[in-house]
Amino acid sequence: MKKNKDKIFSDPLYSIVDFDFDDKVANVFEDMLKRSIPGYSAIISAVGMLTKLYAKPNSNYYDLGSSLGASALAMRRNIKFPNCKVIAVDNSDAMVKRSRDIIEMDNSPTPIDIFCHDIRNFKIENATVVVLNYTLQFISPKNREKIIQNIFNGMNDGGILILSEKIIFEDIALNERQIERYHNYKRLNGYSDIEISKKKDALENVLVPDFVETHKLRLLNAGFKTADVWHQAFNFTSIVAEK
Repeated sequence: MKKNKDKIFSDPLYSIVDFDFDDKVANVFEDMLKRSIPGYSAIISAVGMLTKLYAKPNSNYYDLGSSLGASALAMRRNIKFPNCKVIAVDNSDAMVKRSRDIIEMDNSPTPIDIFCHDIRNFKIENATVVVLNYTLQFISPKNREKIIQNIFNGMNDGGILILSEKIIFEDIALNERQIERYHNYKRLNGYSDIEISKKKDALENVLVPDFVETHKLRLLNAGFKTADVWHQAFNFTSIVAEK
């Protein structure tokens, strides 16, 4: 499948609106992720590795906020047990349609069911691995605790949640340094200052990051035994929580 280059914010006359996961974004999202999220490939590789490590037969594997299905595919390719299923959920019709095309090209035996649904109201059951990659940050903070609790309640003992998010730092100077380092990372990946500025403005009212300690406390309060940061790149982090 052709990979389109992300040029959404390259036009200086492009009006700034709140970021939306529409057809325009879905068509360039693969390129956007690789050029916008430091360590993204490592995160997806780790999803596969952790799935292989924790996988159990007769259970479900969830990719919540699945976008183009990268985590769903990473899980699918590393499940070697019978009677397992990967369940991918995203509330963007454009993302779901494109992910179906991508997933159809993969011939791994474990089935993937794809749903266009709001994860706030999606039932989790018999789950061994749940992935929540760069999704919680787009959900109202008042609903985040409920989502984490719903995931925990639907997980099997010994299962894991992989949570990856953009974060902020309590130390204001550190926060500013990490943001500037991140912007330089995007510049090195070919984004102009205009693109960086416009996307920042478009995300301002849509993406609301938490402190990493807020994430860890939320996970522990839900009942997870552990909540360990395993990866951080600038102001992006990933946590593994075990039930």
